[in-house]
Amino acid sequence: MDCPNLCASGGEVPNFVKSCRVCWISMASGNSSTIKQWPPEERPRERLLHHGVQSLSDAQLLTILLRTGHPNQNAHVLALDVIRRFGSLAALSQASIGELCGITGVGQAKAAFIQAAFEIGNRVLSAPLYDGVQIQCSREIFRHYHASLRALKREIFKVVLLNGKNRILRDVTISEGSLTMSLVHPREAFNPAVKDSAAAVVFIHNHPSGDPAPSAEDRDLTKRLVECGALLGIRVLDHLVIGDGNYYSFADQGFIQGSGFTQE
Repeated sequence: MDCPNLCASGGEVPNFVKSCRVCWISMASGNSSTIKQWPPEERPRERLLHHGVQSLSDAQLLTILLRTGHPNQNAHVLALDVIRRFGSLAALSQASIGELCGITGVGQAKAAFIQAAFEIGNRVLSAPLYDGVQIQCSREIFRHYHASLRALKREIFKVVLLNGKNRILRDVTISEGSLTMSLVHPREAFNPAVKDSAAAVVFIHNHPSGDPAPSAEDRDLTKRLVECGALLGIRVLDHLVIGDGNYYSFADQGFIQGSGFTQE
């Protein structure tokens, strides 16, 4: 009998009851049993309060957000269905309201709770990048933009504007592309920098595939941007390609020579 909670324990019931008792209780009690009928120490909310949020499985966390199920299906079983439908929390985080509401038992209110929870997580993961903060390395840029760009289904091309000491002025979205490419012209890319009298810029775009490896087009574009920046007297510090969990920095890889972040 496989564990229905997508946990790593798997196998026969006696082997995984210790690490996944809530799964077993859900199976043994039936879909129609209420979570209130479970032993108190196995209910997701009580388990969180007594053992910490880290002790909960993905389905248990989602159970707390959903709060209720629907006739003949408790909230935990509904949570299992939702995770199975999308395959992972990462995929679930990108689900639209319409896709969520397409699951029996998930209405607009539950869908809104789910989207709000993921957005809070994204904002927490985005390291503060306030106006005036000095950027000293490519990883600082990656940490800030990774959560919001990594799982998008289209390419977004941004420029971060910096002053003479590499302190942030603001960022601007230059273009929003299709699944495979974002059309960017150097004129549009540098227009905000010229308007704001920026001394330096960092370009950023994401790869919807999740693989940050630059394409030939990315390399050609970066070369043109660096050349245009030199003509305009605006330093191109870096061009980052953001994937799922990783990034590629043209400056770190030596493609942009002598960019240098720290300017005291």
